[in-house]
Amino acid sequence: MFVNQMPYYEILSEEAMQTLDRGWKRIVSEIGIEFDHPEALELFRKAGQQVEGSVVKLDPEFILAQAALAPREFDLRARSTTRDLHIGGRHMAFLPVYGCPFAREGGQRREATMHDYERLVKLSQVFPQIDMAGGTVVEPNDRPLDSRHLEMVFALMTLSDKPFMGSVTSGPNARDTLAMADILFGGRAQIEERPVLMSIINVNSPLRFDERMLAAMLEYSRANQPVIVTPFLLMGAMSPVSSPAALVQQTAEALAGVALIELVRPGCPVVLGSFLSNIDMQSGSPMFGTPESAFGLLAGGQIARRLGLPWRSGGGGLTASQTVDAQAAYESLMTMMPAFLSGANVVMHAAGWLESGLVSCFEKYVVDIEILRMLLQMFKPVQIDEESLAFSAHEEVGHGGHFLGAAHTLERFRECFYRPLLTSSENFERWSRKGALDATARAATIWQEKLDGYEAPPMDGAVREELADYVARRRHELGD
Repeated sequence: MFVNQMPYYEILSEEAMQTLDRGWKRIVSEIGIEFDHPEALELFRKAGQQVEGSVVKLDPEFILAQAALAPREFDLRARSTTRDLHIGGRHMAFLPVYGCPFAREGGQRREATMHDYERLVKLSQVFPQIDMAGGTVVEPNDRPLDSRHLEMVFALMTLSDKPFMGSVTSGPNARDTLAMADILFGGRAQIEERPVLMSIINVNSPLRFDERMLAAMLEYSRANQPVIVTPFLLMGAMSPVSSPAALVQQTAEALAGVALIELVRPGCPVVLGSFLSNIDMQSGSPMFGTPESAFGLLAGGQIARRLGLPWRSGGGGLTASQTVDAQAAYESLMTMMPAFLSGANVVMHAAGWLESGLVSCFEKYVVDIEILRMLLQMFKPVQIDEESLAFSAHEEVGHGGHFLGAAHTLERFRECFYRPLLTSSENFERWSRKGALDATARAATIWQEKLDGYEAPPMDGAVREELADYVARRRHELGD
């Protein structure tokens, strides 16, 4: 797991931070947040907050006191202890793409299948840069809607030994995820003592938590499993077009969700989430990798540090491009690099996102891994000491020579520079002789080779059988 030791960007002045503080406090106290769930409303009412129908007007000091109950950092247990994650501080966890209904493989864009889902989980397992198996890495549309979550969770648990995400589309789906986690990790007491899964709850922005998301959030919070509370803001659609206005709305929505979680179970781990970009004001289409989204990331990280909570950036390999092209690469870099600069702890969509989140793409997965590998190398501190100055190499080569054969070079040439996974540096003639493959074509070869070499992590046969039995029983109960 990567520990980001580089300095963070602090782009907001103290005056600006205080103005933003006043902004989110006005939203929660004067406009309020809608919670479409009777249990949530009753919890807030008992806590002395002003409940008007389904809208809760919250005391900002109450919210801050609730947020202070959440741990600043926490651990997430994996099936393999070597895969355990630490969330918070300077640690960064990278997760694959999430939530796409379509898959793209080569030139074919189609509705995603369970076969696509399983292959994407395997890619999450084999690439060491990805820290979690994921959640809804793609939506398997060839499985019944009411029961597909069972097969998805089973795949996450059996095809990978990394931590995973739970189903959040309903309370019953969350209960199924927890029941399967009980089987995998030895019971509810075990997973409550040491959390084993993390889930994302999206705010139905603006200023509303819907019933299905809340039902899932309540289930996970009761079981002490961390939740990423994430407003989904596209400026001009789900928030005002002003970046400061979007930031205060994002803070208000996320903190309101954190306050509820800590009412359900004080001390429950939580991650402050963000997802902020803008729409194209000519077409209304979502845009990613924009300067506005980069600003939102840099400012969002500074706000999260002020609040003292682990932070999920809205960064990752995000792009609006329809295919794996230059646009896809530069937009992804424009959202991935600010995640590093802003001190993100959890980075979703780090590999595979295409077409504004509609498509999970196999080739884009590899392109994003290359971007991630380079940034991981770039953000490693450089050791500067007398040895690294290589004075002896200058003495050996002298004036006008070259360093290819110098002792200093020969001792270090295998590891002195970043070695690309995807990038080509061949001359034109050799590149042409080998088929003139562009980066997308090379990426296709790489992900296929990775899957050919995939080996399932070892798993206790009795546990696997019990999980399979649970899936079969619940599918029958759901009418599948």
